[in-house]
Amino acid sequence: MGKEKYEGEDAPDAPPPGRTETKKFGKGKKYDPSFHGPIANRSCTDIICCIIFTVFVIGMFVVGGIGWYSGNPLTLVYATDSEGNVCGQSPGFETKPNLIYFDLLECFTTTSALELGCPSPKVCVQDCPSITYAPYTLVLADSFLPDVPGIPVEELLDLEWAKFICLNGFDPKTEYNKPGGTYNGMEGLQKMFEDKKCAAYYIASEPFSDRCIPAFLVNSNVSLESVLTTGLSLIKTVGGADLANDTILKSFITAADNFLNLRSVLSVVYQDFVSSWYIILIGLSMGMLLSLIWIVVMRWLAGFMTWVSIFALWAILGAGIYCCWQQWVELGMTGTSSSGSLDVSNGVTAFISGLSGFLRLQKTWLAFGIALSILLLLIILITLCLCSRIRIAVQLIKESSRAVGSMLSTLLWPIIPFLLQVVIITLWATIAVFLATSHQSNYVVYNATNSMNQTVIDCNPETFDNSTGASCMFSSYKLPSYIIYLQFYNLFGLFWMMEFVVALGQVALSGAFASYFWAYHKPQDIPTLPLWGGLYRALRYHLGSIAFGSLIIAIIKIIRVLLEYAEVQLKKGKENKVVTFILKCLKCCFWCLEKFMKFLNKNAYIMIAIYGKNFCSSAKSAFFLLMRNIVRVAVINKITDFLLLLGILCITSGVSVAAFFFFTNQITWVSGILTVPEVNYYWVVIIVIGLGVYVIAKCFFNVFDMAVDTMFLCFLEDMERHDGSAEKPYYMSKSMMKICGKKNKKPMTENEDEDECEW
Repeated sequence: MGKEKYEGEDAPDAPPPGRTETKKFGKGKKYDPSFHGPIANRSCTDIICCIIFTVFVIGMFVVGGIGWYSGNPLTLVYATDSEGNVCGQSPGFETKPNLIYFDLLECFTTTSALELGCPSPKVCVQDCPSITYAPYTLVLADSFLPDVPGIPVEELLDLEWAKFICLNGFDPKTEYNKPGGTYNGMEGLQKMFEDKKCAAYYIASEPFSDRCIPAFLVNSNVSLESVLTTGLSLIKTVGGADLANDTILKSFITAADNFLNLRSVLSVVYQDFVSSWYIILIGLSMGMLLSLIWIVVMRWLAGFMTWVSIFALWAILGAGIYCCWQQWVELGMTGTSSSGSLDVSNGVTAFISGLSGFLRLQKTWLAFGIALSILLLLIILITLCLCSRIRIAVQLIKESSRAVGSMLSTLLWPIIPFLLQVVIITLWATIAVFLATSHQSNYVVYNATNSMNQTVIDCNPETFDNSTGASCMFSSYKLPSYIIYLQFYNLFGLFWMMEFVVALGQVALSGAFASYFWAYHKPQDIPTLPLWGGLYRALRYHLGSIAFGSLIIAIIKIIRVLLEYAEVQLKKGKENKVVTFILKCLKCCFWCLEKFMKFLNKNAYIMIAIYGKNFCSSAKSAFFLLMRNIVRVAVINKITDFLLLLGILCITSGVSVAAFFFFTNQITWVSGILTVPEVNYYWVVIIVIGLGVYVIAKCFFNVFDMAVDTMFLCFLEDMERHDGSAEKPYYMSKSMMKICGKKNKKPMTENEDEDECEW
């Protein structure tokens, strides 16, 4: 089969109907007696791109190694104290898995969430406090030490020191008893709280997500009032605010309501999934089965659905015209718009006053009726002019259904790229997480007297002077400047490898379907395991071309990401309308460019699978071939897209509606066989089933779409190469030849059966 004999030669045959052959779009391929489908004698293509892709993938592992060495994902999972120690994980903190905040109200009023940026000091503790304790309030009230007769003051103090929660390495007893120290005596004790060395108060708490949360937030049986009255009726914060103040109580109550509602909903939804997991699997299996059945029966339903849809569109437009005419007549009889001409001023006033006023104008319905009539006339004329091409498109869909039905292994192919994409996404996410946690602890200065007044000054906790009345506390993690470039590299790798997997599947599938088309005697001439043959050729010869095509899409995707990022950054500052307009235009242009390149790449991959040429040559041949048959391309693409969309919507909506009837006990005979699980939010389960069925149907129909595109290009090649003579017979089916007005003049062999060429 080797090199093409027709290459560079003129095709003497006149172009077939529906194709315009000009020098601008090249010349049709000439007949080659040695060509009988995908060429076996081929060589490696785009080797440089293959090498670049290999080096790039190795670079991703190097980036992952950098993240592995310097990153710590535990900081995203476990709580971190004010000194950057990971509770329950850092050395010396293995037995302290819970994090407690010195003043939780500061978190609610500044970030309204428990995040690392909360200005309140926080320390790791072994157990969350089970009581409410406010030593700062007691000191201010001169009642820090209870008067218990017979017990020495030192023992009473020891009992109180045991209740203190302080920063790591700070011993309140030692500091209190240090002569001449900053925190000596009762005045020093008060300063100890004001300098945030120890918690001024804490509330009875329970652990949740490794954080000590007030019990009334976690335990619905505990009220806020009971927590406060159990410990103290009045608590003062370091800033002098009263904890019993209505404003602060409102913050607690709002946070409690949001927290409990979210926790309750998530818990209930999780239980619903546990109770109905087998129903979800049954729904997904039904979607898979229906997708398979839909593709197989497409050979009988394609024509019916296409023509019914066209006639239904005619009927809808006709009904719209009738309604417009009826409204026009009724308004004329009632005299609402008796004038023969439209009063512009009155019309504008009516339109401004509301849509209902605009619709009461007789000329409005006349304009609607004329517009619909013109649209209906155009659609009828287009349908009549393209009738033969619509029939070809329908027949191609039928033949594609036969091809898929004869190679059912192609329907299992989506499992392989799906697993590969899962691996790629997992690799990308792992590298991204490690890079995101390759950070350094960032400490900032907080004002001790007013925790809300944060000075954005970096500090070192080991050398910071605490005598200034401020404190140096852990604020967040700060990434090195080079991490953003590594993340960019990682994201680009995600795009490139994901598109590479998609392209690999397209080359493998197109090779299988092309083998089917170019088999003259079906199924005798179809190669054994055509799908795996196509995959072998793709892996053996064309990884470079696949990498080249996927690289183009990846570059466009990363440019779109950069445009989105630029737009977000622009909104943070003073928005420039001119720049915003330019960005939106660029986003639209690159979106269109991505769609076009995906279309061109798919057809280029088909030519690669058939002829084994490099990416650029294949893309050029595919583009010229499509441009020589541009009308057929438009018709087949639109009809195929419509039928595939119709199939996906029917399967998804059908399974979703069936799930709704099942969960609402409206299918009694099914309920008698399969017990309906008790769920609280059945609509959540139905949504999950619908989304899963949509993804499954999309995967199945992507295979069918690839079959249609491959068969279409092979059909165009067949029309250009052959003329139906004994030496150059058509490979298309007899039904397709009949639609095109073609026929083979005589069978290839003298005793060949009449139906041997039939698909």
